[in-house]
Amino acid sequence: MQIKPIQEITEFLKKYADPMGIEIVDVEFSPKAGALTVYIETETGVDLNTCEKFHNAIMEPIDELDPTYDKPYTLNVSSPGLDRPFKTQRDFERNLNKEVEIKLYAPVKGKKFLEGVLLDFDENSVTVQIGKETEKLNKTKIAKINKAIKFD
Repeated sequence: MQIKPIQEITEFLKKYADPMGIEIVDVEFSPKAGALTVYIETETGVDLNTCEKFHNAIMEPIDELDPTYDKPYTLNVSSPGLDRPFKTQRDFERNLNKEVEIKLYAPVKGKKFLEGVLLDFDENSVTVQIGKETEKLNKTKIAKINKAIKFD
């Protein structure tokens, strides 16, 4: 199924998200399921009520945009999930000075899994405080980086 460009859909949805204090983290389309999924975030997190409220706010406008060129589709609004990998600059900005988990393609100092505080990043690397050491890692060496999940 052909759909409009994801960037066009994302930009269209921002004008509904911004006034609600919602950030669109990602938009994905699954042709197999015929589902358009909008992942959202807020400063205080995302719960079911937030997803429902945004879904209701964009349901009619997105049909007018016609993202699937008159083909039926299912609209989903979801939290990106706790362990969602960082994909965008905004993901890294949002998690500066927070604990992150990093899975590497190959070991660094004998380890393929690192946990530490994200201190800095640029387009090529991330800098993480691991205990008392600071480690600068090339992004091409990172298989996945996401927020550290702590259960009390």
